[in-house]
Amino acid sequence: MSALLTRPRPGRDAGTAHPVPRLRSARAGRQHHGGRLAYAILIIAAVISAFPFYWTIVAATRSNAELAASPPSLLPGGNLTHNFRQVLEQADIGRALLNSLIVSGSVTVGTVLCSTLAGFAFAKLRFRGRNALVALTVGTMMIPPQLGVIPLFMLVAELHWVNQLQSVILPGLVSAFGVFFMRQYLAQSLPDELIEAGRVDGASTARIFWSIVVPIARPGMAVLGMLTFMASWNDFFWPIIALTSQEPTVQVALRQLGGGYVHDQSVIMAGTLLGTVPVLVVFGLLGRQIVGGIMSGAVKG
Repeated sequence: MSALLTRPRPGRDAGTAHPVPRLRSARAGRQHHGGRLAYAILIIAAVISAFPFYWTIVAATRSNAELAASPPSLLPGGNLTHNFRQVLEQADIGRALLNSLIVSGSVTVGTVLCSTLAGFAFAKLRFRGRNALVALTVGTMMIPPQLGVIPLFMLVAELHWVNQLQSVILPGLVSAFGVFFMRQYLAQSLPDELIEAGRVDGASTARIFWSIVVPIARPGMAVLGMLTFMASWNDFFWPIIALTSQEPTVQVALRQLGGGYVHDQSVIMAGTLLGTVPVLVVFGLLGRQIVGGIMSGAVKG
């Protein structure tokens, strides 16, 4: 009798046995695997994306004659030291790297700070004319930057800033894209309840910004900082106008490499490799913040 009472009933108990949670956990585990096709596509995309940088390394370690061979070798050579020596002789690459670090670092810090302040004001503060100012800021993104080169150079000449780093730093301290980016980020990531709680506790707007807004906006600030640093580091159009070969940035200094009747591509690639290293370092420093922000957003969602 006791055996009959404890035996699972086919219609009810048998269907609710323990294998059901195991099935659910197994199905949930399968969602983390994309399959062979997905991994193959990702590997191909990664190889295609990394090949230009790999070819830069290969070209920097070869001579110009070896690069002109058909087909060229895809393996690194032993000419890297000689090419680096040629780079140092043909251009003041050390000064150019220092100038680019100063310019890009100053522009990045200024853009991130100003854009976060303005984005917070446009996203969460209430004041007259806010929507009109946002529309005006976004509207400036539609104007080609080439149209402002002549009046900007006239202003720089009047201030006697030609061939000085401030002529490249100050025009880039505020970015319309950065303001719009941080406004959209804070509008989605910053709850109004946190600001109201800070007001109830007696915190000022500045205290709310530094204690509440900045920690929440850190992933967005890291993304904006990386994009701004890369754009400022790779900028060539305005520095070639405002600066000369006596006070160059990296992109201006690279223009002096490989000169002659036949351009020495190996020397140019060696200089390009030197100019790419700081960008990789910045990405390595900010990459954790970017990935952390993406993962925290995925967990919250």
